[in-house]
Amino acid sequence: MDKADVTPRVWQRILDIRAGKGCACCGDWTDGEQTALNIYAPLARRDMGPIAIGQIGQSLDGRVATVSGDARDISGPDGLRHLHRLRALVDAVVIGVRTALHDNPRLTVRLCPGQNPARVIIDPRGRLPDDAPALRDDGARRIVVQTVARARPEGVEIVRLPSLTDGTLAPRQILSALLEFGLNAVLVEGGGITVSRFFEAGLLSHLHVAVAPLLIGGGPQGFNRITQVGSLADAPRPDTQVCDMGSDILFNCALTDAARERCENWHQTDIADRTARRF
Repeated sequence: MDKADVTPRVWQRILDIRAGKGCACCGDWTDGEQTALNIYAPLARRDMGPIAIGQIGQSLDGRVATVSGDARDISGPDGLRHLHRLRALVDAVVIGVRTALHDNPRLTVRLCPGQNPARVIIDPRGRLPDDAPALRDDGARRIVVQTVARARPEGVEIVRLPSLTDGTLAPRQILSALLEFGLNAVLVEGGGITVSRFFEAGLLSHLHVAVAPLLIGGGPQGFNRITQVGSLADAPRPDTQVCDMGSDILFNCALTDAARERCENWHQTDIADRTARRF
């Protein structure tokens, strides 16, 4: 298993790549730094088309919270740093309203250098209070996706979409709306149901599952497939890089051909003129 070493110099190179200023093809790196580059640099490239990443932090037995809903310490310190690095590399982070109501997340970048992404809350019925931490005015874009004609505080952008028959919103329409907003790199952070819906819609190019060494025994699962398979031969088996992040083990999964190409070719410099793939 490869061990990632996200040193300050390798993280600065990754941020430079994200800004279109850094060279992705050279450098004298340790094995651990090269592993870190292999994890993050493919996600930092902005000239390889839109990207949607799903992220789940869970226990050994696949739980993201206790039965009572306690989810604060599921991920270890390195798992949390990994999450904040993902936030720093994307244009927008997406969560469902239940996660916003229960966890009160700020969705900011605090555990590594980097800019805060736009914060997107999927709130079909307009339940999220205007004073929720995710809607706090800190200079980052704030977007609420809803079906109702509910006003929001000044500066909060609203995307109104029609609901499906079950009252939810179509993930493909959400991503299309974010593309129209110029948000091409999206992190679907939570909760597990929201990540699963984007996966089932075939919209996630990458899936990061960070597993922490604890056993909970009950509570919500991190990933809930709607489509069940009758045989293990029919189960998806994505190309996966398993990495030791320190306190957590990362399963870095490439779900699509485009994702595999990105992971294999992120260091090449002759792909800037590729036509962007749309969702």
